Amino acid sequence: MTLRTIVLVKQVPDTQNVTGDAMKEDGTINRGALPAVFNPEDLNALEEALRLKDAHGGRVTVITMGPPAAVNVLRESLYRGADEVVLLSDIAFAGADTLATSYSLVLAIRKLGEFDLVLCGRQAIDGDTAQVGPQTAEKLGVPQITFVSCIDELVEGDAAGAGTGGGRGHITATRSIEGGFETLTAPLPCLLTITNEANDPRPPSVKRVMTYKDAAAETLAEYDDSYLDPENDAAEVCMLDRHGNAVCRAKVVQWDAAALGVERAQVGLRGSPTRVKKIDSVVLAQTDTRLVEPTYEGIAELVRKLTEEHILG
Repeated sequence: MTLRTIVLVKQVPDTQNVTGDAMKEDGTINRGALPAVFNPEDLNALEEALRLKDAHGGRVTVITMGPPAAVNVLRESLYRGADEVVLLSDIAFAGADTLATSYSLVLAIRKLGEFDLVLCGRQAIDGDTAQVGPQTAEKLGVPQITFVSCIDELVEGDAAGAGTGGGRGHITATRSIEGGFETLTAPLPCLLTITNEANDPRPPSVKRVMTYKDAAAETLAEYDDSYLDPENDAAEVCMLDRHGNAVCRAKVVQWDAAALGVERAQVGLRGSPTRVKKIDSVVLAQTDTRLVEPTYEGIAELVRKLTEEHILG
């Protein structure tokens, strides 16, 4: 079995550095006032995919949907170790909610062919819905394990049916739940959403930065990964990976709506039933403060007050 892992990532506005200029008068985000960054938990998902590749071999493909500038997160993915990157970019995709986004992502995944794992971050910091991963799994018709904080085991199968998960094997992961954790096993192919508890993402490789810094988007109607094959005479410049294997210089494969064969009613604003009726700008202001003495009596008095105010039950 050659492990095929697809990672879904997103370029998002940096909500960690919100200023007074970050909101427009109508209450919407002024994206021009915020730098664009790699969605944090998507980096954790990419790191998990790279660790699985280090342990089992295979290929890591990264997909993002967004404007042309989203190519930056794909280059970042190449710098860290991804083999192949795909940009979904078309004005028809603009304004997509989670339902329309997952529809487009599923078409891209199917266009890539067979896969074993789809990994994505638990949620994006600009929407916090945590819906794209589960919706993608549902549309693909594969099992899902969400809020994964640790991948415990991956057992590879074969065409004859080896592995307790069937011919493709299975994966065991621990997920965070309210008040604790639970460990689940699912057959491959499977989708996992990864939390920031899972790992510390590796930094970009200087060698890979120099190799892939000029990777540019190239619009392709048909999928052809022959440029990744070092045995192909038409392959681009290759480098050696950490195991001494030849890896060819990647390009950014770009697909538009026509390349994916979308139904226009299911993408962009047309395919997005979500409507934002009103946005309020919430300002948190400090009120009165109380000084609690660091003594037994002080703590006891604080607990009594909190109980009286029904803050503690």
